Amino acid sequence: MSAEIVADSPAGAKDRRRWLALAVIVAAQFMVVLDVAIVNVALPSIKNDLHFSQESLQWVITAYSIFFGGVLLLGGRLADLLGRRRLFMVGLALFTVSSLLDGLAWSETSLIVFRSLQGLGAALLSPAALSILTTTFREGRERNLALGIWGAASGSGGAAGVLLGGALVSGLSWSCPRRYRRDRPQSLAAA
Repeated sequence: MSAEIVADSPAGAKDRRRWLALAVIVAAQFMVVLDVAIVNVALPSIKNDLHFSQESLQWVITAYSIFFGGVLLLGGRLADLLGRRRLFMVGLALFTVSSLLDGLAWSETSLIVFRSLQGLGAALLSPAALSILTTTFREGRERNLALGIWGAASGSGGAAGVLLGGALVSGLSWSCPRRYRRDRPQSLAAA
């Protein structure tokens, strides 16, 4: 009996590591999607806090989106060449640091540059995370379940971003710099 327990123990530990990896990947993806949605709600506060012109305000969203969408395929290829885990960690670190810098932004230009860096971090993080997921779980039911959880986190991140952004902006008199500091605990937990 004890030989069975000892023999099953390494397999059980490996299985727990895979599901822990999924939790980290899901948390990172949730954070990336949450960030896109939550900033939309905070635009009026950002405009007032950093004295954006109406014409420049769109760049808070556009800068992130251009870098995220424009580098996404390159991020996937870099994950293949440099290693999935390494690129995931680099993307997560860049996303976290740029999120902190977003909160410390002092002008329109600084926020737009930091949002661009944040989009770049997300573009490195997301394809590496999905690649880790698909190589960690066997094809079939297990991978389908993991992909379903990952997809649900993405959808939930968008919904949570709008709800959380609305609650923070209206209910707590939330201002722009405080908004960006919200990513740091999630990023550190994912790291």
